[in-house]
Amino acid sequence: MPSLNELVRRHTTLTGADVEWLHLLVSEWQLLSDLSFADLVLWIPTWDGIRYVSVAQMRPNTGPTSYQDDMVGHLVPRGRRPLLDAAYDEGRIVREGDPEWREEVPVRVESIPVRREGKVLGVIARNTNLLTVRTPSRLELTYLQSASDLAQMIAAGSFPFPGAEQADMDAAPRVGDGLIRLDIEGVVTYASPNALSAYHRLGLTTDLVGSHLGQTTAELVPPSRAAVHEALVKMASGWAPRQTEVEAQGGVVTLRTIPLKPKGTPTGSLVLCRDVTELRRRDRELMTKDATIREIHHRVKNNLQTVAALLRLQSRRMDSDAGRAALDEAVRRVGSIAIVHETLSQGLDEAVAFDEIADRVLAMVMELSQDGRVATRRSGSFGILSAEVATPLAMILTEILQNALEHAFGPTAAGNLEVSALRGRAPAGGKGWSDSWSGGARPEEYLLITVQDDGRGMPEGFDPQQAGNLGLQIVRTLATGELGGTFDMVNAPGGGTKVVLEIPVK
Repeated sequence: MPSLNELVRRHTTLTGADVEWLHLLVSEWQLLSDLSFADLVLWIPTWDGIRYVSVAQMRPNTGPTSYQDDMVGHLVPRGRRPLLDAAYDEGRIVREGDPEWREEVPVRVESIPVRREGKVLGVIARNTNLLTVRTPSRLELTYLQSASDLAQMIAAGSFPFPGAEQADMDAAPRVGDGLIRLDIEGVVTYASPNALSAYHRLGLTTDLVGSHLGQTTAELVPPSRAAVHEALVKMASGWAPRQTEVEAQGGVVTLRTIPLKPKGTPTGSLVLCRDVTELRRRDRELMTKDATIREIHHRVKNNLQTVAALLRLQSRRMDSDAGRAALDEAVRRVGSIAIVHETLSQGLDEAVAFDEIADRVLAMVMELSQDGRVATRRSGSFGILSAEVATPLAMILTEILQNALEHAFGPTAAGNLEVSALRGRAPAGGKGWSDSWSGGARPEEYLLITVQDDGRGMPEGFDPQQAGNLGLQIVRTLATGELGGTFDMVNAPGGGTKVVLEIPVK
C-alpha cells in the first residue's frame, strides 16, 4: 500500500508544510473516527483538479466499518461524489443527501473540509454504517456531539492544534478508555463509566458530574505533591491541549485534554483518561529487575577483580618463573571476564557494544609489552553483542593477543599487531567467508575477526587444531564449542601469523 507521502508527491501539488499538517491530522483522527462511530477517508484533489485521490483511511474502534476494502490509493473523478465537490469548493461541512448502499449496507456519508491557514487542502469523507443504528444512549450522544465539535474545528483549521506539544499517541488514552466532557468553566457535564472507574482508582468516592475536574483531580493528589496542584488544576480544566499522569492512592491515570472551539468559540473541552496502574506497576517491576541485574553484574565484576588481585599477590610471592607466568595469565583471563561484567553493569540490556571491550582487552594484554616495542591497532566494528557471546569472545581475544606477544616477537623483537572485525550477513545461497560451520547450517548474520602480526610466523609442522598448550585449547573450545563458530591460524602473506575467527551472532 503506498504511503501518504508517496501519493501526495505523485498526484498533488501540496507543499511540504501542507503535507506536515496532513500527517498531524492523520496522527490525531482516530479520535474523530471513534467519536463518530464512522470510517474516515482523506481525499485530496489531484494536480490537474479533475480527480480526487484517497491518501489515508481510518476505521473506528467503537462501531462496525463501512469499508471492507482498503481505499488508500483510489482515484475518483470530480462529479462522481457531489458531497466531496461541495465540501471542497464551498469550504463547509456537507451532510445533505440520502444514504448510500454498499453491499446491502446503508451508509451515511458526510464531507468535512480540511483547512490550513485559510486554504482547503482536501476533504474527509465520514462514512457511518447505519445497519446497527439504534436509539443513542447518553454516552453515544456525548460522543456524537464531541465529534461534531471536532469536525467543525477541522473545517475551520483549528484542529489539530498547530504548534502544540504533541501527545505520544501510542501511550495516549483513547475514547473507549474513558471520556469526560467539561463545560467552559471546567465543570464535568458527562463522565463515561470507564472514566468514573479510573477516578475511583485514584480514590474518588463521589460522582464526577457537577464537580470542577481540575480542583477534584488536584485534591486527590497527596499533600507531599502540593507543588503540582496548580498545574493540575489548569491542565485538568481543559484550558489547553496537554497530557499528563496523575498518581494517587496507588492508582495511576493518564489524562489528555482537548479544548473544543467549534466555529472559533470555546465551548468546553474533552478529557480522555486511561487507568494505567497495572502498566506502571509492571514498568516499575522491570526497572527493579534491571537494577538488580546491573547490581549483580557490578558485584560479579568486583568479585572477579578481587580474585585477580589475590592471584597477582600470589604471583609476586612465587619463586618459580613458570608459576609466576601462569598466574599472570590467569589474572588476564579473569580480568577479561571482569571487563564484560563491568560494561554490562552500566547498561539496561544484556548486550554490550563490544568495541570498547576489545580496546580494553587489547590495552590490558599490551601491559606485557611495557616498552612499547609492539604497536597495536584495531579496525572495523564488532557491533552490539549479547552477554552470552561477549564473555567468551573477550577470553578468546585475550588468549590470542597474549599468544601473539609471547611467541610472535620474542622478548626483544618489535613489530605490529592488528585486530580487525567485520560484521555482515550471509549472501544469497549461503556462501560467504567460510562454508564449514561446526554448528551446522550457516547463520544469517556472523562476525569475522582477524588478528594478524608481522612476527616470526608459526614453526614448521605446527598444527593449531591439535596444539596442546592451554591458551589454544581455551580458544578452540570457546570458539567452536560455546560460540558455534570456526577458528584457524595460518602463516600470513609476507610473514607473521594470521588468526581467523568466524562467529555466528543473533
